Formats: sequence, C-alpha cells, structure tokens
Amino acid sequence: MVTKEQILDALRKVIDPEIGKDIVDLGMVHNIDISDGQVVVDIHLTIKGCPLQNKIRDDVMAAISALPGVNSVKVNIGEMTNDERQALSKRFGQKREVLFENTHVIAVGSGKGGVGKSTITANLALALHKLGYKVGLIDTDILGYSIPRLLGTKGKQATAIDEHTIMPIEAHGIKTISMGNFMSEEDVALIWRGPILGGILEQFFSDVYWGDLDYLVLDLPPGTGDVPLSVLQRIPTSKLLLVTTPQSSAAHVAGRLGNMAEKVKVDILGIIENMSYFICPNCSAKHYIFGQGETEAIAKILNTEILGQIPLDIEIRQDSDNGVPTVLKEGDNSAKIYMDIAERITEKLPVSCHTNE
Repeated sequence: MVTKEQILDALRKVIDPEIGKDIVDLGMVHNIDISDGQVVVDIHLTIKGCPLQNKIRDDVMAAISALPGVNSVKVNIGEMTNDERQALSKRFGQKREVLFENTHVIAVGSGKGGVGKSTITANLALALHKLGYKVGLIDTDILGYSIPRLLGTKGKQATAIDEHTIMPIEAHGIKTISMGNFMSEEDVALIWRGPILGGILEQFFSDVYWGDLDYLVLDLPPGTGDVPLSVLQRIPTSKLLLVTTPQSSAAHVAGRLGNMAEKVKVDILGIIENMSYFICPNCSAKHYIFGQGETEAIAKILNTEILGQIPLDIEIRQDSDNGVPTVLKEGDNSAKIYMDIAERITEKLPVSCHTNE
C-alpha cells in the first residue's frame, strides 16, 4: 500500500511555478488521507483564486497517480492562513537583506527616447536565458512602461502573497515585473512625482521574490533624470549598458548618461548601436542612413566599447508589436546579433556556475 512518505516524496517534484520551489518545502501540503488506494490531499495555495491553481492541481494528481498502489486521487485546493503567508514571506525576506548580492545587474539606458532601448532590453534578457542563465527583467520606466507589450505579458497581473511579497510574471522563461502588470488599462496615464516613483522601484527591488538569478536586466527610462540616477545609486554594483542610434544627437546625449554613471562610480559595460544600417532587400547592400562614426567617438570618450550593431529591420518592429521578441526566432540574422551581444556580456560578466530553470 502506498504510504504518506511516498506521497510526500512524489509531491516534492511538484514546483510552484511562481515561487520556483516545491509545494512540500513551501508548506502547501496540509492533509493526506489514504484509504484502499484512494488518496485525498489538501493543498493550500498562497492566495484565494491563484491563477495557477489548475496547473498545480494537475501536477499533484499526476505525481500521486504515478505511484504504485494508487487507484484514484482527489485534490482539494484551499488558501493559506495569514500566519502561514507571513511565515512564507519572512523566509523570502531573509534572502533580500543584500540586494542582488550574487547577481550581475545590467542597467540598460539611453540618453533620449525612441532609440529602441526597451526592445533591446527585452531581447537581451531573453538572449541571456537562451544561453542557459537564470534571468530577471525589471521595467523601471514606471510612467512609460513598455516591457509587458514587448514580452507578450500585457494584461497579466502580478500576484501578491501579502503586502511585502510580490511574485514576478514569467515570460518566455524569464522573470519580469513592470508597472504595466499592476494596471487594468494600458492607456491610462500615471501622473506621479519622484517620491512615489522611488517607492514603487524599491518595491520592485525588495518586495518582488526573484529567487536566485544569474543576471538581472533593468530597463531604465531615457535620460539622466531622477529614476536612472536613483537606480544606479541604489544598486552601485550594477553595470550600465548604453543604447544609442548612429545620429549625433542620440549618441551625444547617451554620452551624458555615461558621464552620469562615471560620477556615481558605476562601470559602463559597453554601447549597443541600434538602427545602425539598413540592408536593402533587393541588393543586400548596407545603407548607413543615420550616419557613421558618432557612436565610436562616444565609446572612445567613455573608454568603453561597442558590443554590437543592430540593423534597422522591420521584422524587429513587427516582432515587438506581437509580443514575441526577435531573439526567439531561429535562423534570424538580427536574432544572431542579439545572441552575439549576450555572449560578449557573459564574457565580461562571467557566472561561475549556473543552471537554467
């Protein structure tokens, strides 16, 4: 006859998709009743109406049904008590005493808007994941968020276990959070000043349960305002990755952001030049329609290097609008460029040991 210990061992293989740990370790298994091969198990999830309860129920049923001697399985889904949630939250909080101590934090910024920074941020995060790393992405552009649309998570709401623990959204294998994951309507304007923005960012850093990450990528708002400055000061171990186009105006304002990073003693990881050239579909010739040379000049001034040059490609725009970033496409030339950039970053910021979850 199947035993309670065998069932618990089987349930240790059932992972809560949001928290990333097994339901036994999380204290979600509350009662197991066994009678003549019939098993009834009570599972208490963090919140009532958990959006992933059907998946967890199915996984529990599959794990127990696979055991010899089990004829039927019934799973009762319940909700944790406040005390149980607080205990769970306290366990998470112990891991957040030092912000991202063992994680490489890459802040992606630009001097001005409209240079494709967010598109590059999303593709870069996914490229790092494709290389086998555990990756998180924070949309720190609270007022001008765009990551949910780029990753196809528009409309997905973040889950709060309690007032101090928020579970990130999963998209294409990475963990992500954005102000857009708390808004019911995408087109509603947020009219907030600096102190409120700072409070939200602190929640994204401290209250979102990221687990163990190899890389955390931050999509900064454009410019050298309060938010980029606050982020770089809050996580001084972060590295700044600049995004610009070849145009003189874009490159020089990117240089100002680089100068700000130097003043707060944040290292510059490198520069990505977006919309570098257009490849003619008829003759395959490269046309440098926004010019050449300005990015190289800024890189020299900042004593850094250009990590990659991404073409002006209509498919990148279409992919972004559809919520399926270009880097996910196999055999695509632009996807290969993103992967090459990600590989260069891992060489500059190596992770000694990693396993992709």
